[in-house]
Formats: sequence, structure tokens, C-alpha cells
Amino acid sequence: MNYTTTLSDAEDKALSYVALSQQTWIDNAIKDRCRKAINKIATIYIEAKLAAGETISGTKEEMVVAAFNEGIVITAEAQNALSSEGE
Repeated sequence: MNYTTTLSDAEDKALSYVALSQQTWIDNAIKDRCRKAINKIATIYIEAKLAAGETISGTKEEMVVAAFNEGIVITAEAQNALSSEGE
């Protein structure tokens, strides 16, 4: 996947003040957030499988895909829609 973001001149200058490379900083921030989410989803998946007495196999990345495919986790958008329905 490729994503694009646009910074204002002031935002770009501000980021250059705290980062050697704006692109590297952005890439690292996104990759770290994904790493944290992968770990969280893998934990949820493992706990669900253990509770169901099922075997667990695969990489963390494969667990993430399986967790979504099996409905063990849902997107933040879907979570938000569910919580909006309850209001």
C-alpha cells in the first residue's frame, strides 16, 4: 500500500527541526505504529484461539490476516460504527 500526505510549509519546516529527514521520520512513525498494532492483534488472536482450544500457527502477520478474516478483530471504522449504533 502507498499512502500520501501533504504538509504545509510550516509543518515541513517544523518537522525538519526535529528530524534529520522528514520522510524517514514519517516512515518510522508509521512502521512503529503498525508494529504495535500487529503485536496487539496477535495477542488477541492467540488468546481467542487458546480460549477456543484451537491450534495456533503462522507468523504474526499471518495471524493479523486470520484475525480479520475470522472476525476476531474488526477495523477501527467498523468499531466506531458499532459504538455509534449503541448511542
